Amino acid sequence: MLPLAGITVVACEQAVAAPFATRQLADLGARVIKVERPGRGDFARDYDATVHGQSSHFVWLNRSKESVVLDLKDDADRARLLGLVDTADVFVENLAPGAAARLGLGEALRETRPRLVTCSVSGYGTGGDLEHAKAYDALIQAEAGTISVTGTPADPAKAGIPVADIAGGTAAFSGILAALLHRERTGVGTHVAVSLFDALVEWMGHPMYYALYGGTPPPRAGTSHAAIAPYGIFAAGDGTAFMLSVQNEREWADFCTHVLGDGSVAADARFAGVAARVAHRDALHTTIDTVLRTLDGPWLERRLRAGRIAYSHVRGVEDLRTHPQLAQRDRWRVVRTPGGPVDALLPAIGLTGLTPRMDPVPALGEHQALVADDGG
Repeated sequence: MLPLAGITVVACEQAVAAPFATRQLADLGARVIKVERPGRGDFARDYDATVHGQSSHFVWLNRSKESVVLDLKDDADRARLLGLVDTADVFVENLAPGAAARLGLGEALRETRPRLVTCSVSGYGTGGDLEHAKAYDALIQAEAGTISVTGTPADPAKAGIPVADIAGGTAAFSGILAALLHRERTGVGTHVAVSLFDALVEWMGHPMYYALYGGTPPPRAGTSHAAIAPYGIFAAGDGTAFMLSVQNEREWADFCTHVLGDGSVAADARFAGVAARVAHRDALHTTIDTVLRTLDGPWLERRLRAGRIAYSHVRGVEDLRTHPQLAQRDRWRVVRTPGGPVDALLPAIGLTGLTPRMDPVPALGEHQALVADDGG
């Protein structure tokens, strides 16, 4: 039996952060009842139409859930929602700032339901000048400083995936698990408050300390590293690209001997020590590229392996479906959706002897009988 079997979650959720948290709860066996808006439902359903006519975001985030449609501004529908909450262990919401309080949802639900775990996912948290600001992922990346350390020296960039939403969803997921454990020990639920801003600032710990105590922020370095060299994408003469990461002096000496074929390069004063290599990064890259462009990809990979150098292939998104590491570990499953079956990866959390839920993605309002007048 999965660890969250018997746990019921009611979620007034939309977009990415809260749905990511509740999908992970569903993966572990929880029953998740997703409450959607009348009309189009969760607006993430309309982000694109690339997966059998459905949104890639929605298919990713909403398997193993049940969908009901309720208008939270309607008194009768709000009463139906409260009826669902009365049967739930967890209530999750990421409504617009202030909406949960106006509707009597969120932490207020616990006043008459002391065992209920409630979770609110917001953009900037309660209080402060930004409490009511719009909080889309790119805006949070900018406000949290993530964009300032991402990209090249000439061009800052946001991350190519919604890292603020993912950080917030991950924090909400772990917070709900902790709250359920707390309830198991005390018999009393609690409120979990997560802001995307706080979650992403936590992820910014390394560059923040670097700047606070080093005097300057880490420079944007593209695929390189602000404090380590050689580090980044390097290509063989046939264009085969590898991500290299040489992180200590032993590895650097092995790299010079086995990959560059000249152990004396390690003794060059410009490259003697990590700080020296970072300071002379351009000269370092020229030295490395001069050798690598004489090699083809397979030969370079053999040299990297011989020197036990840390490296990986540079793959595109389109390569993931056939990635050997996923295939060899049997990580793919088929999940049904209203538009047709899709390939889906097993959850990142593996529990020995337990099989995670990989149930269908729901159609909008597919489980409406749950809130029908004659059905409760």
